[in-house]
Amino acid sequence: MSTEIIKRKKENETENLDTLLEGIEIWTGFYRENPHRFAKDYLNVELMLFQKMDIYMMMHNNHSIIWASRGIGKTWETALFCIIRAILYPGTKICICSATRPQANEVLLKIVEDFCVNYGYGSDNLNREIETKVIAANKAEIKFYNNSWIKVVTASDSARGNRANIVIIDEFRMVDKNIIDTVITKFKADPRRPPYLKKPEYKDNEKYQEDNIEVYLSSCWFKSHWSYQKSITYLKNFMGARSGYYIVGHPYQLAIKEGLLKRTAVEDDMLEPGFDQAKFDMEMGCLPYSDTDGTFFTFEDISNCRKLKYAVYPDRRMLKNSKVPDLIPDEKRILSVDVALLASKNNKKNDASSIIINSAIPSNSNKYTANIIYLENVEGLRTEELALKVRKLFSIYKCTDLAVDVVGQGLGVFDAISRDMLDPETGELYPALSCCNDSDFADRCKDYNAPKVIWAIKGNSAFNNEICTTLRNGFQSSRINLLIPEENADAPISERVKNYSKLPKHEKLIYQMPYIQTTLLVYELINLEYEIKGVNIKIKEKSGMRKDRYSSLAYNYWVQCQLERDLTQRSSNDFSMKKYIKGLSALARKPKMY
Repeated sequence: MSTEIIKRKKENETENLDTLLEGIEIWTGFYRENPHRFAKDYLNVELMLFQKMDIYMMMHNNHSIIWASRGIGKTWETALFCIIRAILYPGTKICICSATRPQANEVLLKIVEDFCVNYGYGSDNLNREIETKVIAANKAEIKFYNNSWIKVVTASDSARGNRANIVIIDEFRMVDKNIIDTVITKFKADPRRPPYLKKPEYKDNEKYQEDNIEVYLSSCWFKSHWSYQKSITYLKNFMGARSGYYIVGHPYQLAIKEGLLKRTAVEDDMLEPGFDQAKFDMEMGCLPYSDTDGTFFTFEDISNCRKLKYAVYPDRRMLKNSKVPDLIPDEKRILSVDVALLASKNNKKNDASSIIINSAIPSNSNKYTANIIYLENVEGLRTEELALKVRKLFSIYKCTDLAVDVVGQGLGVFDAISRDMLDPETGELYPALSCCNDSDFADRCKDYNAPKVIWAIKGNSAFNNEICTTLRNGFQSSRINLLIPEENADAPISERVKNYSKLPKHEKLIYQMPYIQTTLLVYELINLEYEIKGVNIKIKEKSGMRKDRYSSLAYNYWVQCQLERDLTQRSSNDFSMKKYIKGLSALARKPKMY
């Protein structure tokens, strides 16, 4: 081959390469401006109008908040955004954060299990872009051949030191604001630095410097929560002159319109006996809920008390054969029950029997702190069945006190507990219990040696005023600890339940139920209304709502306060005796005055 031919061939190859690179540059620029077209042309994904809008705005704004209803597909959409950004912007570092690792892992699972597998969408082009993908309990990361990567971190102090160009915070309302401010936002210290910035004509020109991106995703929450205030700031910037901000809400109506959610499924949820309008408005309607107007309990006061990580379960087989812990000195373990024996029928929301276990721990100041370690709601039990359940739990939890609503149907439950009870399934005999605060009810127990541990609760205007104000003060003074939200419960449950992550959903639900019941308690409390009648406050539920959990908790905390008086009195007597003895000792040491 002649030298001339070789030279001409090299020139053609160079020209072809230049043409190719020029074409890539043009198409990359086009797709960066039109990410929905990239999704269609390269990834074989046809987007709906609202999805096109979201992805475009996330690509072209540095600060985004997307409020989304259940069923709208925000995890799927987020996964697609990450894919597009990672491919079109080589060397992009994306961190996905959430309160729990399983929640954050969902985005990467969508990429691996949906887009990479191709269920009617996606393409092999994506698989050719990905170098490695790992999704495990302690590590979740997808690396691309162009040096981009997407990884998951838990939103906690342990995440310090991570660096990213894009930070996505999933269900950000569940993340501690201090963690976001002091840890997560620090991820963005290192912007993406494409090679062209090294050229003199671009190096010092801010016009070509890329800004980092933060995206907040969640369902709506309470107006008193910091997430609402952040949304207000974003909205003002979005509607004002300041650029770079985007905020949008996608309610369930949009999901129905686009065929992502069935209308009948939503209607069925609304007809459930435990339907909560406030919760529905937030989770499905993208409507933040005001808990400050006309409410007796505020979300802020209650949410600050959700500190307990571990529930105590009645079945020892659930937690590696661990038993219910023994009482510590001066601890009081109080079981309370608000009695309702009529099950919900024909979509009518009747009350349920609410059972609450409180481990009341004394402090150095002779005060008890309530720790609500177990909650359960039951419907449709007969008198004897409910009484036996209460009596069994009283024994299993090694309770010291039992609060029973003795008005109406509760009287039958009280009478059953005040007699010896035989468990027909196990053959175990539960001895009778008697009343400690009412002589008339104590006389109903025919076993005069029965332990006097039952507090007979008889509601009237004055008593109802006392228990509601006492309970509110308990929340405001942080003397009540509730279980953490169920969204954050997987980690503490996993610590005590072997292979919890591998359990089927219905088995996981058993472990999550006390946490879920706590959340339902919170919704119940913030939905209560009140009116002042004379000198008393009357608590009432909204139409179609319940207050059985509130009632049981109010009884429970009231009993704790009565026991606290005894604790204070005993401590005072002990102090007086010590002071007396000390005085005698001092007197003995005094010199004689005669």
